[in-house]
Parts: sequence; structure tokens; C-alpha cells
Amino acid sequence: MQKLLFLSFLILLSSCYSQRLSKYIESPETTIFLFRHAEKADSKNPPLTDWGQKRANDLANTLREAGITEIYSSDYIRTQQTVQPIAKEWNLEIKSYNPRDLESFSSILKSSSGNIAVSGHSNTTPELVKLLGGNPGLPIGEKWEFDRLYILTLKEGKVLNSVQLKYGAFCKPIND
Repeated sequence: MQKLLFLSFLILLSSCYSQRLSKYIESPETTIFLFRHAEKADSKNPPLTDWGQKRANDLANTLREAGITEIYSSDYIRTQQTVQPIAKEWNLEIKSYNPRDLESFSSILKSSSGNIAVSGHSNTTPELVKLLGGNPGLPIGEKWEFDRLYILTLKEGKVLNSVQLKYGAFCKPIND
């Protein structure tokens, strides 16, 4: 009986300390993968071309081991189609954001956790990277650059690391 009482006391004491200590445990890091939509057709609100579909699949393969937990895209067909293979891979729904209100969206991302994929545009993606505290680098080539991938690591809403990579087939620069 005494052993049972002592064991109960230790369990109770342990739970009290773990509750106090939990506020000192570091919060998890958030990784955000940002990219422009893949190659698009020439029309109003265009879909991806065949080459763009291939690039979207290449992106899903690139992020296969990333453990994506959330996916965001603007409501345009080309951005939605770019993340469709990722959504299928991870069985996730694609959440929409307003590319005209990047400040609000950046606040949502800063307060999120997990591994997040964000499909945007040549003008909005670098701007969002900047709002999150990352380095956007040079402007994205509007007519030719579809292979840029930003990876930002945040902790408590602050950028710990900002990296810019290329994925899929090489995009040859042309004059915009």
C-alpha cells in the first residue's frame, strides 16, 4: 500500500513538473516551401501546359520527403494545378489565399507550424518571401523562370534560414 501511495505521489509530482517545464520547451520550427506556378498556356487564367504539368510532377517529387502538412495556392488555375500533385501525394486539401493581401497571409504563415507548400506568381512569391523575413534575391523572370524554389525555416514567426534552389528542368533565361 505504501509503495502504491509513493508511486502515485511520484506520478503526480512528475505531471506538475512537466506542466511547468512545458512552457520552457522550444516551439517547433516551421518550414515553408514557396514557388511560382509552373509553365502556363497563353490565355486568360490559363492552365498549365504539358511541360508545366511535368514540372508540377517534378516539384511533387522534389518535396516527396518533406512531410508537407499544409498547401496554399492562389485561386488561379495554374497555381492550383501546380500543387495538385503535392496534394495528391499527401492527401491534403489545397487552401486558398488572396495574392492581393500578402501581409495578412504572411501573418497566417508566421503563426503556423509544420511543413507548408505555397504556390504563387512571379511577382507575389518574392514579395511573400520578403514579408516572411527571407531573401527574395533577384526578380523572377516573368516569361521564362519557373524553376525557383524558396525554403524558409521559421521559429516563433522569425526566419532562421532562407535558401533559394532550383528544381526540375533548367529554365533558360530569355529577355523579358
